[in-house]
Amino acid sequence: MTVVLGYDESPGAARALRIAIEVAAAFDERLVLVFGAAVPGPTGEEYASHHEAIREVGRTALEHAVMEADRAGVPSVVEVLDEKPAQALIDAARRHAARVIVVGSWGESPMRGALLGSTPHKLLHLSRVPVLCVPPEE
Repeated sequence: MTVVLGYDESPGAARALRIAIEVAAAFDERLVLVFGAAVPGPTGEEYASHHEAIREVGRTALEHAVMEADRAGVPSVVEVLDEKPAQALIDAARRHAARVIVVGSWGESPMRGALLGSTPHKLLHLSRVPVLCVPPEE
């Protein structure tokens, strides 16, 4: 089993990383670090450059997360997936037989998350794997 973490270097993700490392260490499990890099609207000349730019942002973010996991002695795997974040996390959780999906929140109201379709909100309703939603630092 593994612990899957959605990571994008946002304030909520930074705290979620610390919690995911703690959970993975407590259960002696590997941490799967996931970045969903889907580009909206796959048409037009700009698509390829946007796609690569988003993937590079994800790779850079995940490099930082790997360093934190390494410092804690938690083995990790990196996945930059060409899917929207919630679907990327659900798919990674399925492939890696995840114990839990950990994701940070932006501290939005539940109504705003439902209307705008936040990743934590989608995961809580679509995932068959338990979801640990970590609020940002105060």
